[in-house]
Amino acid sequence: MTKMKLLSASIVAGSLIVASQATLAYEAGDILLRGGVAENNATGDGIDVSDDSAFVGSVGYMIQDKVGVTLGGSDKFEHNLSGQGVNGEVDSQPIDLMVEYYPLGGLDSRIQPYAGVGANYTRFSGESSGLSVDNTWSPKGEVGIDLVVTDYLSFNGFASYADVDADYNTAGGASGELDSDPVMVGGGVTLSF
Repeated sequence: MTKMKLLSASIVAGSLIVASQATLAYEAGDILLRGGVAENNATGDGIDVSDDSAFVGSVGYMIQDKVGVTLGGSDKFEHNLSGQGVNGEVDSQPIDLMVEYYPLGGLDSRIQPYAGVGANYTRFSGESSGLSVDNTWSPKGEVGIDLVVTDYLSFNGFASYADVDADYNTAGGASGELDSDPVMVGGGVTLSF
């Protein structure tokens, strides 16, 4: 009798696991909301650019099982600049439009890696007195992974790179290109509907 109960419980548990796996796939028509924190590691080319962390978020739509479109942005990253006649502060706020590929999209997997390419618009503000940095467009690439916990909740990790080259000038006559090329690394949660 005990073996029969154990067998029945195993069959029910196995069926539930299989059924729950079937709903974990990202599919065409899904909406993905991501939120978290990222570290902005700007490289600077001749000008030292300090790193900062900020909240990031995005909303995405799966146009096919394996392809999605995402619009993302962040709170302001605060940077200290020094070198080549520049000594001041500036805030950067990236906004991205990405096309992302999910190789396991449409498949029953608790791991959903992705890679994306797109356009980045970086808005600069809060410049120190006498410093002006122009807003700029640049290409961007990103890789990430969602670790699926439930039908609607995943933990997310990502890394991205944007080729940000913004023109600057100072009241002291210095001018040039701020080649910050930020590498962002972050994590958070993904909600899927």
